[in-house]
Amino acid sequence: MATAPELDAPVAPLDAFRAEVRDWLAANFPASLKGHDISLSVLEGPTDLSPDQAAWQAAMGEKGWGVPSWPKAYGGGGLDKAQIRVLNEEMARAGAWNPIGGMGVMMFGPTLLEYGNEAQKQEHIPAIAKGLVRWCQGYSEPNAGSDLANVQTFAEDAGDHYIVNGQKTWTSGGQWADKCFALVRTDKSQKHGGISFLLLDMTAPGVEVRPIAMISGQSPFCETFFTNVKVPKENLVGREGQGWEIGTRLLQHERSSLSGGGSASRLFAGKPMGKLAKEYRGEDDKGRVPDSDLRMRIVRHEMDSRAFALTLRRAALEAKSNQGPSAATSIMKNVGARITQDRAELSIEIMGMAGLGWEGEGFSEDELTQTRTWLWGKAVSIYGGSTEIQNNVISKRILGMLDHQ
Repeated sequence: MATAPELDAPVAPLDAFRAEVRDWLAANFPASLKGHDISLSVLEGPTDLSPDQAAWQAAMGEKGWGVPSWPKAYGGGGLDKAQIRVLNEEMARAGAWNPIGGMGVMMFGPTLLEYGNEAQKQEHIPAIAKGLVRWCQGYSEPNAGSDLANVQTFAEDAGDHYIVNGQKTWTSGGQWADKCFALVRTDKSQKHGGISFLLLDMTAPGVEVRPIAMISGQSPFCETFFTNVKVPKENLVGREGQGWEIGTRLLQHERSSLSGGGSASRLFAGKPMGKLAKEYRGEDDKGRVPDSDLRMRIVRHEMDSRAFALTLRRAALEAKSNQGPSAATSIMKNVGARITQDRAELSIEIMGMAGLGWEGEGFSEDELTQTRTWLWGKAVSIYGGSTEIQNNVISKRILGMLDHQ
């Protein structure tokens, strides 16, 4: 005979955590922000936060849930995989979004947790976890793009500090950033072994930033010039000559974020493709998009997108259970770039002339946004390491293929 459960039976740990998250979100997430995610603008442009947005960012930062897997000792959430999954589920249920983002979270923070000394972690990680400091990346140069190891920006040893001279280009968000993590040359006698990883203050004397206008009408990238910039020796991460190792590790974090956050976040942005097609192409007597070929391509795209999203979820869990992202992030980056560009191209085809507007009263705001999104998407297969470079990484580090003379 079955017995009734005891009234004072203990609550399962995850159930208790779910209840905690739900109660906390109800108390802290402003209802006015539901459905108004600004996480992408945090990554890509200036942010003038409303009072509710500022309050939400402060609350998440104080709780540490903006970077839930980071150690509590540095302002993170200290959550395990199961708790992070519950947090994500409850945030989705509440229509909430993570206001803590940017390159500090995506790339620099995880790298500093691996390679930084204790003083550097205490100085920089809590500010990133609270969204108080914006970082930019000083990697590419006019003659060091795909051949990144050819960087020439030089940090001259001047005793207790370095004097940095050189130029970086495609510095994402450089005009809004507070600080920069950069690859610099400290030894001109060797290529890879002469590179070091240095932290620079973007407000220091000698730093000049010039935004670059893009085809999409935005200017998220910059040219950055360093002229006799004084940088304390304490800002060297790792040891001199370890920059290539640290820098390539950071790129794995970047590609992981770009495939799982930057580009993938746009996969399901806007209206579903089927709904968009019916809006602009109409329906047949069975409620379908009349063009059977277009229908098939929409279905194929949706299947690819959803399969990719599930793969990203599995890869993220595997990364947390191991030691962070692997070379497989190059595969994810390439696939994410292809799907993002396919979606933009397909949307433009569906919308026809309405999807090619730049300005004017003849186009809706969504149509003008779609044009710019399509143009912006051309960069997805270039930044974070071009598709060709990722193919090299895949062939060598995953497939084990070596160069043959």
